[in-house]
Amino acid sequence: MKGRLVLFFCLVSFNLFSQGIDNLWLMGYGSWAGPPFGGIRMDFSGGMLSSIYESRTMNFMETNGEICNSNGDLLFYSNGIYIANAENDTMVNGGGINSAPYTTQKDSFGLPIPQGNLIIPFPGDSNKYYLFHETCDDYGNTYCTLFLYCSIIDMSLDSGRGAVIQKNIVLLNDSLVEGRLTACKHANGRDWWLVTHQNNTNRYYKFLITPGGIQGPYTQDIGVIRDNWGQAVFSPDGTMYAYFAYLFANSTTSGSNVGDLDIFNFDRCTGDFSMKAHVALTDSSFAGGVAFSSNSNVLYVSSSKFVWQFDMTSTNIPATQSTIAMYDGFLADGFYTTFYLSQLAPDGKIYINTGEGTRYLHVINHPDSIGSGCDVCQHCIQLLAYNAWTIANHPNYFLGAESGSVCDSITGLTPALSKVEGTSLHIFPNPVSNYEEITFAYPSTREHSIIIIYNIEGNEVARYLLPQWSSVQHVTLPKLSSGVYLARLISNRVSGNVKFFVE
Repeated sequence: MKGRLVLFFCLVSFNLFSQGIDNLWLMGYGSWAGPPFGGIRMDFSGGMLSSIYESRTMNFMETNGEICNSNGDLLFYSNGIYIANAENDTMVNGGGINSAPYTTQKDSFGLPIPQGNLIIPFPGDSNKYYLFHETCDDYGNTYCTLFLYCSIIDMSLDSGRGAVIQKNIVLLNDSLVEGRLTACKHANGRDWWLVTHQNNTNRYYKFLITPGGIQGPYTQDIGVIRDNWGQAVFSPDGTMYAYFAYLFANSTTSGSNVGDLDIFNFDRCTGDFSMKAHVALTDSSFAGGVAFSSNSNVLYVSSSKFVWQFDMTSTNIPATQSTIAMYDGFLADGFYTTFYLSQLAPDGKIYINTGEGTRYLHVINHPDSIGSGCDVCQHCIQLLAYNAWTIANHPNYFLGAESGSVCDSITGLTPALSKVEGTSLHIFPNPVSNYEEITFAYPSTREHSIIIIYNIEGNEVARYLLPQWSSVQHVTLPKLSSGVYLARLISNRVSGNVKFFVE
């Protein structure tokens, strides 16, 4: 019976699971040396992480960018040296990006610049994509970037394998922090805000990406002075932006490295930041990462020896700082598996890579939960090959228009504003046992929504908040009596019911 149910689930929910242009994360080295060196493909298209080894030529050394189509099929990827197509060949005109002596020096390895690549779909053109990219132009001195580049990929060319139609377009010539490229959907749900930072100042540069082209840069001076360390990220709901980085020990820091965490409110309409909170964090680290939970209510800082948690719903965010993990000293092949960069994944979990090249990742299993319930599991994800500091850099591609905003003036392009009735909701496994983790599959709601579970008498026995960008959610059932139950998906846009049996 269960075998037939599993087959049914696979057939009816394949298209639901395969939605998502951020379903694949590519990491690892080229495969010329063989295992344990080679390519890593982290695939979330089945509703949960599946990590496989793959043979590929490209080396990743921190700079990472890849994107899929709406079916979850890989389109292209880049390590900051060149752009490859889905067949792992150099894309037509895909060589020679980030032209500079430092790029040539790293030709065999890939660029070691965190968030040095960012891929954004063309607003209004489903065939084209922007790749924003940088290299280290002042190597040996300030180590900063002098050029923010843009290249344009057209996937309708070369029999669907794609081609680069414009390359190394200079968007900005200035002294910039290396990488830390981030983006957020405009309030109209179609356009994008791209953000980068000037080196050794508190100045942010912002670009508005529209069907008519790229506008800007616009500038805003806010927050602390930044140089070449750390990570930056928008919250999934687009209302906040966080930047975490260390200032090296000196006489003004009392001999300790000080981590500066800036948290800003973000106006998706105007692109303006406003200060929400600043936190100074003291550690011996020199770099770290930052990520928001799927519901945008919790912020995590991963700082070499510690993972800290902050409650974004509090009126005093610094006071909510909690150490929810301390590095346990685990060594892998003689290398430290400390905490480094973080990324929220399509399965709702946050993955943290290590500060050295290892075959492990850390994971926060329930990041929406405050306190120890978030479940930080150190070195619990074992990879099939070594990974050198690489992790995906995906913005929230599924964020819709901001309802009620004066900038929400586009019609026909914001599906979050229309309602789809009778949408199927699926559950696996079925039957299910108490305290067992189950998976719900549903179309992306593009808004915060809930699933409520009712017993046979119609009484509510559990409810789960769903992140607005996801079409898959894993939850753990409470203790329930054996019998038939109904799960109901409720949002402004989609609805659906599914019956299931508790053994």
